[in-house]
Amino acid sequence: MTVHRRAQLSSAVGLPELQPDLRAQRLPTLRYPLSVVAAVAVLSLLFVASLFPALLTTRDPYATSAAMALLPPSPQHWFGTDAAGRDIFTRIIYGARQSLAVGLLATAIGLGGGLILGLASALSNRLIDAVLGRLIEVIFVFPTLLVALVLITVTGTGITSVIVAVGVGSIADNARLIRAQTLKIRQSDYVLAARALGFSRFAVIRRTILPNAIKPIVAIGTIGVGYSILWAASLSFLGLGAQPPSPEWATMLADGRSYIQSAPWITIFPGLLLCMVVLSLTALGRFWQKKNNAEI
Repeated sequence: MTVHRRAQLSSAVGLPELQPDLRAQRLPTLRYPLSVVAAVAVLSLLFVASLFPALLTTRDPYATSAAMALLPPSPQHWFGTDAAGRDIFTRIIYGARQSLAVGLLATAIGLGGGLILGLASALSNRLIDAVLGRLIEVIFVFPTLLVALVLITVTGTGITSVIVAVGVGSIADNARLIRAQTLKIRQSDYVLAARALGFSRFAVIRRTILPNAIKPIVAIGTIGVGYSILWAASLSFLGLGAQPPSPEWATMLADGRSYIQSAPWITIFPGLLLCMVVLSLTALGRFWQKKNNAEI
């Protein structure tokens, strides 16, 4: 029975006119935003490329051929070839493992150090909190890349130095966020209520403060992996990270600088992949933050 017919019958018997159920006519909506779906798809391909690169390509990322140098994208070489005749698509696939490993390990260092320093500052007495808080603020003044450059100058170049440098350089930023979150929770009503009920300080910290203080860590870590990949790529682009002929994406970008006009595909595809991965990680982190009301 149509909506118009139901309205006529209701009017005939003296009943109030029935309104159409707009909810039933509403179009179905996606459970997750399109940006999150796209981000999951990109990161899934990244993990497959990192763990099983042979599933996506059968070529050797280090194989050179002077006759195949600087070929444009084609059905035989989807992303073209570089100046040494190496297949760029294959090198991007094999370079995904290095880029992802750098991001994960550097984020683990930065997040672990920031968690220890931030919690120690926020949960200690006023004197220790003041000292650690000022230390965090002083270190936070210096940009992450500047701290990383200083550390690399001391430890030397290489992928391991980049991981340690980027991780240590992000400790202050993570510590500041975790400290601010923990201090806010310490002053909340449910923490005061737990203390009023007679729970010990250790019990309040373990049962009430810590579970809420570490709540934004997933969002911080997800976004941090993207930033770590970007910072490590900046260092590698400057020649301080992975060295040629490594298929690391930023190293490929640096190799293609001399051919940006004659063979732009050498830099376009690695740069595009870097942007897509960083944007995907940021989108997932922001979505988790919004869904769980985690302040960062």
